[in-house]
Order: sequence, then C-alpha cells, then structure tokens
Amino acid sequence: MSKLLIGGAVLVAAGFGMIFLKPPAGPMGVAPKASAGPGIKPAELQDARKKGHDLAMIAAGCFWCVENDYRQVPGVIATAVGYSGGKVDNPTYKQVCTDTTGHAEVVLIEFDPKKVSYEAILRKFFTFHDPTQLNRQGPDIGTQYRSGIFTYDATQKAVAQRVIADLTAKKAFERPIVTEVTPASKFWMAEEYHQQYYQKMGIKSGGGKP
Repeated sequence: MSKLLIGGAVLVAAGFGMIFLKPPAGPMGVAPKASAGPGIKPAELQDARKKGHDLAMIAAGCFWCVENDYRQVPGVIATAVGYSGGKVDNPTYKQVCTDTTGHAEVVLIEFDPKKVSYEAILRKFFTFHDPTQLNRQGPDIGTQYRSGIFTYDATQKAVAQRVIADLTAKKAFERPIVTEVTPASKFWMAEEYHQQYYQKMGIKSGGGKP
C-alpha cells in the first residue's frame, strides 16, 4: 500500500483503488465542503523519491479521462487531478473554467520507475490526447485544456524534449506537436468530486494505444 501526500490530504493507493482520507467531519458527521486544497510543496516530490517513486505532471485536456487512462498503466502507484501553471492561488474549478487564471487541468502521477519509466509515461501521454491541438481538446476550448508537460528537473525536461523530437522526426502526427514543456509549478488539488471521476461514474475509457 502506498501513500501520496498532497495538500494535506492523504491518497492511499492499493492496486488501482484510491481512498481519500479527509479532514475530520464537521458537526453531525457532515464532511466540510470540498474545495481545492493548498498547493503541492517540494516535500511531496521528495517523499515520493524517498520511497523510490517519482512524480510526473501532465496536461492533456479534460483531466477526467486522462487520469483514468493513467490508472490503467502498470507501474502507476497513485494519481490526482488538479490545476497548475496559473497565477491564482487555490483556484476552484469554476475559476479555471473562465480561462482567466492561466491554469491547466493537470494530472499528477506517482509512479514506480522500476516498473515504468518517465519516458514511457510521456509516450502514453501522446496516445491519450491530440498534442497538435492548440489550447483545446475536441469540443473543449481554452488554455485550461492545453497540452503540456510540467517537468520537475532537467532530466525530465530532456526526456520530454527528446520524445517530442522523436515523434516529430517520425511524423507520428499529421500536424506539428504544440505541447508546451515548462517547469512544474504548484499543484492545486481539484475538488473531491473530480478525483477518479470516471471510476465514480462507472465510465470506461480506451486506455490509449500500446
């Protein structure tokens, strides 16, 4: 069993199950209203690496489907959806949807590099969405739906650039890749109802190409 600490909440992953251990319930056992929690701190990355794991943060349009696809990848330990890359602290989904905060809908992935490499995580990323669409995915339009890889260090940046160069050289897509590669900024946890949304709704997605 693995734990991922994000914004004061503990995500417990057992296989592909995820349990949110929330703060104590309020009066009469009613849980506090869900909201985006405090941003991810460097300690979360350090904690993952102390366990021999690593983190990846990507943006590929609406985070519901993308998170579900990643939860099917062997070696992925835990996932969470949220917002990153913007200029507003503690943004809400409603704010991000105005396309004025600068945030992207992102998926934070804790993975075991002994079972799946960062490069493999990124190659899956390019099968889970269309990286040639600028600031949109299908009918979802806005910078919050942009394609992006948020890197935690120079090694991740080099891998991302190498994968993009390789796919470009191989003409894997008919149009140019517009995925941005930028340093990871704070991760703001999305509201609880967004977490593992497909699983909650009993929706299955394709899981991308092998």
